[in-house]
Amino acid sequence: MSPSSDTPPPLPEPLRVAVADSHTHLDMQAGTVDEALAKAASVGVTTVVQVGCDVKGSRWAAETAAAYENVHAAVALHPNEAPRIVHGDPDGWSRQGARAGGGDAALDEALAEIEALAALPHVLAVGETGLDHFRTGPEGMAAQERSFRAHIEIAKRTGKALVIHDRDAHADVLRVLREEGAPERTVFHCYSGDAEMAAECAAAGYYMSFAGTVTFKNAQGLRDALAVAPLDLVLVETDAPYLTPAPYRGRPNAPYLIPLTVRAMAAVRGLHEDEMATALAANTARAFGY
Repeated sequence: MSPSSDTPPPLPEPLRVAVADSHTHLDMQAGTVDEALAKAASVGVTTVVQVGCDVKGSRWAAETAAAYENVHAAVALHPNEAPRIVHGDPDGWSRQGARAGGGDAALDEALAEIEALAALPHVLAVGETGLDHFRTGPEGMAAQERSFRAHIEIAKRTGKALVIHDRDAHADVLRVLREEGAPERTVFHCYSGDAEMAAECAAAGYYMSFAGTVTFKNAQGLRDALAVAPLDLVLVETDAPYLTPAPYRGRPNAPYLIPLTVRAMAAVRGLHEDEMATALAANTARAFGY
């Protein structure tokens, strides 16, 4: 009998060199934080970056990072959150339009709270912010871009890393970064560009974080990008509970599954997994400044 889609995958073989999950959402996963961290540590994933997507989630990320030495926080309004705030759409932005309400003042208020959280010492990054042309239609793009620009400035003012969500918006994300001037440390979370974009990111010194998507059969373009990205600019993440790596795609993801992605990345690069893990650990610490 095959396991159901909500059955957690089994523990992978532990890594010999400890690594960090550079992007996860513990608040969206089953079980407690203690359970998630213990399970991850048992396979060599000893540090996680907990990422907020709205004000409430960012508060939770900051509080959790304050309570756990091996949890670091990133705080932001997700790109799809900005149009919801501006247009007063609590049920989510849609391509069909939005309800009246909210406004720029509401977005400014939310951004002010994000900046206050970003200033906390246990918050190491501003993110995930950026642009998402997949879920937000043309009506929401102005609010999304305004929010992105504001987050870039918050990251620079607070001296924190910037974590970017880029979905179907590569050219516009790169354009805004050029126009605003990117922070010293900028991370493309769940990197989804091709090899040509990887070269452009590398030239700018941007980190590229690869998720379980790099293990998917239809993701040769991602593997091509990973193959040309400078090793010192590469990170690994889960984006859990999403993007579970093969062969468990469709089942719940969690930080303890990072070893599967690390091994897939090592294979693409032709490296021993210990060498890959050593680079990933050093890069993550450098990117987030811990």
